[in-house]
Amino acid sequence: MAFSGVLSDADMKAALDGCSAADSFDYKKFFKACGLSGKSADEVKKAFAIIDQDNSGFIEEEELKLFLQNFGKSARALTDKETKAFLAAGDSDGDGKIGVDEFAALVKA
Repeated sequence: MAFSGVLSDADMKAALDGCSAADSFDYKKFFKACGLSGKSADEVKKAFAIIDQDNSGFIEEEELKLFLQNFGKSARALTDKETKAFLAAGDSDGDGKIGVDEFAALVKA
């Protein structure tokens, strides 16, 4: 698993279990449940790099849709509604994607 060594398997499972139903994803609850909100700035940057699958320096909408699968291979994809809400919450400069600083702010929100 990509987050091994950064987050505990038990915390990731608990976070994923908390949003297993469609349209139940809440990024604030998820980041708190998986333990990411309590991590250092460097660890949050490592998490960003894992989620930024194409290494563009940004998390785009397609990467957000598959966000949960970074935490567990069998996790569901986010619904379009969840993906758009997540993007809107994180995209503070309105460019349609989430940069590393925007992601850090979202994690700590």
